[in-house]
Amino acid sequence: MNFKQLEAFLAFMTTGSTIDAAQRLGTSQPAVSRLLSQFEEDLGVPLFLRRKGRLHPTHEAEVLLPDVQNMVSGAASLHRHVNQLRLGGQRRTLLRVQVPSTVAQAVMAGVAEGFLNDHPDVALEVLAGTYESGEVALLGREADLALVRSPPLNSGLAMVTELATEAVCVMPAGHPLQALQTVASADLIGIDLVLLGRQRSLRQQIDLAFRQGRMMPQIRAEVHSVEMACRFVAQGLGVSIVNGLFAHLCQDMGIVCRPFRPTIDYRLGFATLAGQPPHPLVPELARRILEALTRRAGGEAFSVVAGESVPG
Repeated sequence: MNFKQLEAFLAFMTTGSTIDAAQRLGTSQPAVSRLLSQFEEDLGVPLFLRRKGRLHPTHEAEVLLPDVQNMVSGAASLHRHVNQLRLGGQRRTLLRVQVPSTVAQAVMAGVAEGFLNDHPDVALEVLAGTYESGEVALLGREADLALVRSPPLNSGLAMVTELATEAVCVMPAGHPLQALQTVASADLIGIDLVLLGRQRSLRQQIDLAFRQGRMMPQIRAEVHSVEMACRFVAQGLGVSIVNGLFAHLCQDMGIVCRPFRPTIDYRLGFATLAGQPPHPLVPELARRILEALTRRAGGEAFSVVAGESVPG
């Protein structure tokens, strides 16, 4: 028996399927099935009934579930205590937040300064990564708060605040497209593009917009963050289509934003682990990040559609 087997068992019992359990753990469905089979074999107890290719937990599995929950929770507590010792000692409370790299670079230094000055008994760990890795970090109790896509891909997450924005076309200052009020896919014929990688959901929507316009995008570069796309644009390597909120965080690079048409709606929000109350300071941290986004990007870049709004 090993810890990965425990995690796979808990994820399966929580979600009810090996596919959802694999999404929660950030692994493949065959890997989860293999771990569950190994766990059952190592224990020597029938944990699952197999019917028509699906697993169904037995009474024995239900009886063992609380013990597994306690073991996984205990391991998460140990990990948290180790991090507390590493980041300032047992007397400090460690809070961990994961945000996309564009947000981390643009606002988190200022957020951390004010938050830590007001709460000297807190240590803050800031992680940068994709929406998907943010969900995995929350589910694995490696983050207390994360900025993720809404609705999230995985069950087991609670949305604290939800934001709405639209895709924008980003261009260097002085570009001919700047004269337009909105930029349509047809306006980009023959223009070099810097686009996010094909695995991003926004990229799939952009590709669909070009297909509907019956045109082939002229891609010069593919990148993997909005910040990098905006830097490429500022260097004159092309124009880009990105998340409007994140683009407005990068306007000091000398770029200009115009709404993209057809409209591509984009929703994201701050999430915590469902089923247990977050640390009392987590909502405050989310609010401070939201306030920093508003100051840096401007109120026109996004709107709060659910949860706490920023005071006027």
